[in-house]
Amino acid sequence: MSFAAQLTRLQAFLDADELHEEALDYVAAHGFLTALSICTVEVAEREWIDALFSEAPHYRDDAERDEIEATLIQLKAHIGRMLAADDDLELPCDLDLGDEPDDSDIRGWCIGFMEGVFMREAAWFETAEEEVSELLLPIMVGSGLFDEEAEFADIAKDADLMDDMVEQIPEALTALFLLCQAPDEKPALLKPRHH
Repeated sequence: MSFAAQLTRLQAFLDADELHEEALDYVAAHGFLTALSICTVEVAEREWIDALFSEAPHYRDDAERDEIEATLIQLKAHIGRMLAADDDLELPCDLDLGDEPDDSDIRGWCIGFMEGVFMREAAWFETAEEEVSELLLPIMVGSGLFDEEAEFADIAKDADLMDDMVEQIPEALTALFLLCQAPDEKPALLKPRHH
């Protein structure tokens, strides 16, 4: 079966209503896997697969479970390759919060990404906290998870600013990947040494 066909089956599986309400749908799962691909710390497959589903799905049989899990692992590897290729990652949704941000796919993607960050939060900020925080900002804004916080509340009131930030996400991902996975290639991003 081609990878495209596998992805179609994965998407149907993740977007079905039977899954646990806290399980990530396809778009959110894509965000989640993107975060895991960028993080400097490898999370064990079993751990992130279980986290993605929140509780074990009711698979028809072991073959379906193996296929879905294998496709998730392949998708994560595919995302990693895309990020490493230095092309802006193509997201599986429009970079647009629309009139109802809570219903937008990009919000779901950003929430999924943040779930991936939360799995190993300390690891994200241990090398270049300032740069990482700056690059994560568009995703944090897009997720809506932080709207209660003052600096985010101001941004959330400005629809144009929100849209501008969300449109920066693919570039931010490329920069985050380089910063976390290939810091030597980007010496300009590193903090100056204090003498």
